[in-house]
Amino acid sequence: MRINENLVISGNKVILVPYRREHVLAYHEWMQSKEIQELTASEPLTIEQEYEMQQSWLIDDDKLTFIVLKKSDGSNGSLRELTRISKMVGDVNLFLNDPHDRSIAEVEVMIADPTARNSGLATNSLLLLFHYAIYTLGIMKLVAKISMKNHPSLQLFTKLGFKKTRSVDIFQEVHMELVVEENVKGWIRERIGETLIVGTYEEENENEYCNRK
Repeated sequence: MRINENLVISGNKVILVPYRREHVLAYHEWMQSKEIQELTASEPLTIEQEYEMQQSWLIDDDKLTFIVLKKSDGSNGSLRELTRISKMVGDVNLFLNDPHDRSIAEVEVMIADPTARNSGLATNSLLLLFHYAIYTLGIMKLVAKISMKNHPSLQLFTKLGFKKTRSVDIFQEVHMELVVEENVKGWIRERIGETLIVGTYEEENENEYCNRK
């Protein structure tokens, strides 16, 4: 989406930055993993297709993505410096699949770097995305479609209050939903706390952490 092409959102564990051209090579390498393909129900793309997909994410008005950076220590405290030194570990996405109801969004998260898993990064990424989706995009229902084999994601979304609505055996998916009521807004704000910072992605950040492992 154009709306987030220069947006940075920082939480207590991660920083969300727009998916730019400089991220594509690392992202493409992640998606060659058979494990990630299976867990995300994805097919591998060529590098040319990956660059085309990045441009699609940038301009299409029905999908939004952020690259997830694991926050690093040792910066001078500025968001710009943190973005430069933090490590690219995954992505978090939102889809507006219903053209007749823009208040419903499908969400997903991937922590591709195995060394960054099981440390709360996916949770923090989703909470920041939820907050943005609710307060900026006006989303009132969040939907997750998760592979039946992806037990960590099923557990994660359950812990975040999502309820199973159905199983789709033909696609081997479980569909889950979270209705955004006032109590949901409250616990999202509480979980994020005072750590939320919103800024802009500086052009000079480009290539600072490209391909960083």
